Parts: sequence; structure tokens; C-alpha cells
Amino acid sequence: MSDDRPQQPLGHQVIQSYLKTIATSPGVYRMLDAESRVLYVGKARNLRARVSNYARRSGHSARISRMIANTASMMFLTTKTETEALLLEQNLIKQLKPKFNVLLRDDKSFPNILVTADHDYPQIKNHRGAKKEKGAYYGPFASAGAVNRTLNQLQRVFLLRDCSNAMFESRTRPCLQHQIKRCSAPCVGKISSEDYRQTVKDAERFLCGKTTDIQSRLAGEMDAASEAMEFERAAALRDRIKALTQVQTAQGINPKGVAEADIIALHLEDGQACVQVFFIRANQNWGNRDYYPRVGADVDAAEVLEAFIGQFYDQRDPPRQLILSHEIENPDLMAEALTGKLGRKVELLVPQRGEKAELVDGALRNARESLARKMAETATQTKLLKGLAEAFDLPAPPGRIEVYDNSHIQGTNAVGAMIVAGADGLMKNQYRKFNIRGEELTPGDDFGMMKEVLTRRFKRLLKEDPDRKEGHWPDLLLIDGGAGQVSAVREIMRDYGVEDIPMVGVAKGLDRDAGKEEFHRTGKRPMALRHNDPVLYFVQRLRDEAHRFAIGTHRAKRAKAVGATPLDDVPGVGAGRKRALLAHFGSAKAVARANLSDLKAVDGISDSLAETIYAFFHERG
Repeated sequence: MSDDRPQQPLGHQVIQSYLKTIATSPGVYRMLDAESRVLYVGKARNLRARVSNYARRSGHSARISRMIANTASMMFLTTKTETEALLLEQNLIKQLKPKFNVLLRDDKSFPNILVTADHDYPQIKNHRGAKKEKGAYYGPFASAGAVNRTLNQLQRVFLLRDCSNAMFESRTRPCLQHQIKRCSAPCVGKISSEDYRQTVKDAERFLCGKTTDIQSRLAGEMDAASEAMEFERAAALRDRIKALTQVQTAQGINPKGVAEADIIALHLEDGQACVQVFFIRANQNWGNRDYYPRVGADVDAAEVLEAFIGQFYDQRDPPRQLILSHEIENPDLMAEALTGKLGRKVELLVPQRGEKAELVDGALRNARESLARKMAETATQTKLLKGLAEAFDLPAPPGRIEVYDNSHIQGTNAVGAMIVAGADGLMKNQYRKFNIRGEELTPGDDFGMMKEVLTRRFKRLLKEDPDRKEGHWPDLLLIDGGAGQVSAVREIMRDYGVEDIPMVGVAKGLDRDAGKEEFHRTGKRPMALRHNDPVLYFVQRLRDEAHRFAIGTHRAKRAKAVGATPLDDVPGVGAGRKRALLAHFGSAKAVARANLSDLKAVDGISDSLAETIYAFFHERG
């Protein structure tokens, strides 16, 4: 019996059908499958010429052949220049996450050091996010740890304050930081405004790499103090010089010939990639970070590195130099795009000898070692997931495990937490927190809280991914609790028609000792695992991580509630004006009692806003 249904055209035939209508201008093309999901995003100097390559029946790598075979339609966007096409391509890749593109999966922002400019005694602090606050920014640093180490060093050497303006204004005596010689206590007049500003300038010169000048000046001041028999001041200056020397020694890599650059090295092995990035600023090493972009088995280094650079600097300012381990496909085009973004010249270098080549070799060694560790961890994780499937009679090793926990104190500031783990370990960008909203819940009702969390979770899944094609549905649920918790969650899942996801409740044994956990499943008797079973340790780590995340979220919510004041509800009073009011009056209660003329006297508070604040506290009820 013949099949009269129309046959789906082959991928290269679909592509061929577009050639007559495609422009010869620069632009971006998208390949889509039969369900309109984006398979691949590419750029071209000449769209027609580039796409015609895909219409050939042979001569493609295995990855490109699979992509062509799955192509059911295409989309095109023309641009004025090839540089615009490059920028648009990388933006679309990050947004759409196509299956066949090289994809940078970790895209967190980097922290900076901020020296504020809104106070007579500037504050030095860690800053992440948009640079809206007035002051000088130094960075980026590779991690919060790298920033905190540098801040600790700066405080030891320059004795700058790290307290908030409100804390500064409220001090009547020096704090612990002054007692341990980490702050000069400007809050209580232990240092003059002029001397403090000099130390701020020194700290900023240090962050700009001018450490030799600072040491010379401090040495001169120390000698002068000794001659004047000001031995206490001379000893303090000696300690600062010693601390500054220790800082320089501790930094490790301090290249003399590289003032501002990112060292980017790529190692490819067995279809996996690691990119190591070192941040060099002011001739100092400000940390490094490794990345594991999604790649295929048949991609080359030039393609991976170009895709990484395009996506990495999509939302970040590049430095003056990118020092690379490999050539990329379009170095001149990438340099032009980054130069336009930064507003000054950006160079791409692949050094063959000298100090820059040594820096690349060091980054390459780190990339190679990091990828080896990652592959070993992945192999171990694969074994654990297989063992988990065998222990709990799962149909296959789970690709996505969701673990849930709650945290509260006698029902107050209740939060739910979800962590996610998979083949690559903990997936922290998938973690979620839930502020418990149920007003009818009895304080401390763990069953009710878990029901609310799971209800909201599955409601969202059914709305956003009803066909389970986006990879957001769990293959296994781990619930902190016993039979009651499992029963409550099973009831929710049944209400939403989701009864095919395995679920395990993790409960402590009778004496609540770790290692004697009981595991509860619907319709089955409680079970336990051997005391030294690696799967047991794995489940314990997942449960402890969920508990840590839940506790951290709860503490943050509680701290926010403790710091809340009636000023938060006054229209037109944001964080800055709230600080100004508290600094002027000392407390929210004093603001509430203030008369209108006193409110108008506060810096940053207009007459109309003063009237609004006065009316808020005196005309309610």
C-alpha cells in the first residue's frame, strides 16, 4: 500500500528554494526546524553566497550535515555592514540559544571596586551591576573573592572606610575596623579630611598600577617622621609600606609589559572546551575564571574562540588588548566591532614569543587542567546519576533533578527554595526561590508551604513549556520530608495531570543522624541505602545544598524585613533620600515626628517632597 502523504523536502532543497530571493548584502540568517525552533544563527558578508554553501549535497562536517537535514525554513535580516551583522549574530545566539551554535553558558556580570564620590570621606566597596552610583570604578575582577582580597589589602595599607554613609554618620566612637588597624576612623575625627583624601588618592594610584610612586612617598614620610622623633607615626608608615610590599608579592602574575588586557586561552578535547580568561589591569592580575562553552565534536578553535569573544563582550566593555591563544576567523572584523563598542582602539593579538606568549602559555595550562578536572567530575557525576536510577528504580539516569526545601522561623519570613542538578553537577543559574504568599497557611505549616511552592512551579511549567521540549521539566523530584510531604506533593501533581515524574522524600531516621535517612516513594515501603553508599552521600549533598540555599534566602528576607522602615512606603522616597533623611534625623521615628521646616532643611529633599513626607506621617488615619 503506497503512502500518499506529501513528503517533507530535504534540508538542502529547502535552502535552495531561498537562493533566488536572498539579497547579496551583509546580514544574519536563521535556520529553523519543522516546529520553528531555531537550529542555527550565522552571519555573512554576502548572504546569498554564504547560504548557497548549505545547498550543496555534500562536503559538510557531520554537525553541519545534521543541521541541514533538520532545516525546514529560514529567516533573514540584512544589515548595513558586516560588523553590524557580527554584533547581531552574537546577540541572537545569546537570546535564542540555537542547538548547533557554539554557546557561552555562564554569563554572569563581574564585580568592580568603587571609590564613592558623594561624601567628604569617600567609601571603598565592592560593586556589581550597572554603574549608576557616583565615583571611580576599578575592574573587572574575576570573582567576588578577588575583589574582597584586594579590598582587604587596600584597607590594611590605606585604612579607608567600608561602612555605609548612614553607619558613618551614626558613629560616636571608633569601630572594630579601627581597632584592628583597617580604618583610620574618619567618622570620629581621627584623621583630617585633607589627609584622608590623600590616602584615597594613594589607593586609586595603587589601583592604577602606580605602586612604586606610593612606596617612595611613604618612605620619604617615614624618614621625615623619624627625624622629627614622631616614632609612632614612623612605625605606622613602616607597617603600611610592609603591607604594600606583601600585596605586590601575593598577586603573583604582575606583567611589566601588559597594562590592560584579557588573556583568553582555549583548550579543546573530545568535543568539550574550556576557555580560561585572565584579567590584567594596571599591570596587575585581577583574577581568572574558566568557562565551558557548548561545542560540537567537529568545531575548530577559530570558530569557538570567535563565538566566545563575541558573546563574552556583548554586555561588557573590552580592554585595550585581547591576547589570544589561537587566531579567530574574522580578527579584523571583531577588532572593529569591539573598537566601536569601547570608543577606543581594541587590539587582538596572538603572540608567538616574549612576555605575552608566556602569559598565554600559563592560561593554556590552566585551561587544560580545568577541562581535565571537569571531565573527571562529569564522569563521576554520570556514575552517580546511574546509581541513583538503580537505587530508586528510575527508568533512566535523570538529566535534571529538582530538590525542594522550606525555611522559616515560627512561620515568619517563610521561603521555599529549589535547587537543580544534572549531568554537569549543580546548575546554579536554574535555582529558584519562592516567597510564601498563602495568607491562610498556619505558621510553620511545612506541608502547606511545600504545596504552595510545587503548585506555583508546575503551573509555570505547564504555561511556559507544556510540550516539555525546552528541557525545564524535572526527571526526578527530591523533597525534604517523609511520607506526608510526598503525599501532599503527589496530590498537587495529580491535580495538574503530571503523574509520570518520579518523586522521593528524604527524611532523617529515628535518631535524625546523617547516614540513616529514610526514602519515601508513593505506594512503596520506606527504604534506606547502605551507610557508605556513594549514592547516599550524593543525595545528602543535594539535600544540604537545598537547605543552604533555603536558609540563605530566608536570612536575606529576614534582614530586609529588619532593615525596613516606614520611609519605604513614602511616595517619592527612594534609597538615596531615605539615607539622607536617616543621616539627618538619626531614625525613622524622628523623621515621622519632624516638623515641615526641618524636613525642608534636609539635603536632597525638595519643598514638595517634604510636604509629601509630612502629610504621610501626620494626615493618615
